[in-house]
Amino acid sequence: MVKEDINTTYCMYQRGEKEMLCPYCSNDETKVTDKRDSKDETRRRRECLKCGKRFTTYERIEPVEIFVVKKDGRREPFSREKLKNGMMKACEKRPVSMEQIEQSINLIEEKLKQHGSEVTSKAIGELVMRKLKQIDKIAYIRFASVYREFEDLNEFKREIKEL
Repeated sequence: MVKEDINTTYCMYQRGEKEMLCPYCSNDETKVTDKRDSKDETRRRRECLKCGKRFTTYERIEPVEIFVVKKDGRREPFSREKLKNGMMKACEKRPVSMEQIEQSINLIEEKLKQHGSEVTSKAIGELVMRKLKQIDKIAYIRFASVYREFEDLNEFKREIKEL
């Protein structure tokens, strides 16, 4: 729980949460005397309300790690590079810029993070196909033929008709 005061912020943590303890006397009541935000972290200068000593804490956001659940049930960490390579291969010799590919990858990655810490390879494939369908129909067909494992010309024809 954080109580706001005009001049200071007192940090008192409820049971069950990690406590901010003074490194000198282990008291759990501190006040923030200075706070500085940077791109990657927040630096807080704190003062212990019991012993009066000052110390510094840093807060960093831990990136959410996404795991991909494969068809066979294996799990592996999400690879942005793998996604990029697959999209680049589908867009090879097509009028699709790297900027379009990067923007698509960013949007796909955002959607994956909203799914949670695990996502199926099927869900990723569907997101990629949806994006490629918007960008370039030929790149979409190329990707779909590999992703859906087309085995004959009729499958290509069926997919083209659906466009």
